[in-house]
Amino acid sequence: MSLIPALKKDEDLVREMDSVLDKSGLYLWWLGQSGFLLQWKGQRVLIDPYLSDSLTRKYEHTDKPHIRMSERVIDPELLRGINIVTSSHNHTDHLDADTLIPVFRNNRNAAFIIPEANREFAANRAAVPIDFPTGLNDGKSVRIGDFTFHGIPAKHNEIERDENGNCRFMGYVIAFGNNHIYHSGDTLWFDELPDLLRTWSIDVAILPINGNDPARRVAGNLDCREAVGLGKAIGARCVIPCHYDMFTFNTADVNDFIREAEKEGQPYRVLRHGEMFQA
Repeated sequence: MSLIPALKKDEDLVREMDSVLDKSGLYLWWLGQSGFLLQWKGQRVLIDPYLSDSLTRKYEHTDKPHIRMSERVIDPELLRGINIVTSSHNHTDHLDADTLIPVFRNNRNAAFIIPEANREFAANRAAVPIDFPTGLNDGKSVRIGDFTFHGIPAKHNEIERDENGNCRFMGYVIAFGNNHIYHSGDTLWFDELPDLLRTWSIDVAILPINGNDPARRVAGNLDCREAVGLGKAIGARCVIPCHYDMFTFNTADVNDFIREAEKEGQPYRVLRHGEMFQA
């Protein structure tokens, strides 16, 4: 099977990112799965990056092969000038050692935002000191530079908490300037979620669309209809779908999302891997 090509990748992608580094405005690039690079006023936030083939190697000789569908967008060794890195939970496609170790090696001053419940696991996976990550819980906020991160619980497939009541699966509302981006991490719909998010005026909601099929034997997510419904419920100015076209066993047809969004009148933007969104 031939891989879905990235629109831009590696050095070409770096050149595009650098070309707008000093320009005003919000820039986002989809890096595949749930990974994005956010750029604003010369600052870079790397959100839930998975930029390796570690899962394909891990499951190659099992009954659950992770067969890659799309080209890797960028070698993590090429990512420089990163101010903040996030992980929403401990699954490898959101917390990948083969991605994070070179990123932190080359970006010594980058902060690392994680759910507080995952501190020990995340620090070990990323090969950083245990006191290095900035832990966050739902209902709490942290400011790093010009960015404020608000913790939102995620249901994957349950809202799990540690013995101290800290969420293991989270999303983040990222506030900077007059902008608010919601990156849900991996989550199902739960009744409290729209009310939690209406606290902010969400400009961009980045939501998974691969759904929840128990036959896959992995925790599930919003499907296309639910992602559009959540965007509508919170008044998102734009929904960007993600968490598809990475592994053959756990994907969705983005055209179903497009049809649903157009039927419901929800503004959206579908990105190709390595494609830039500007607002």
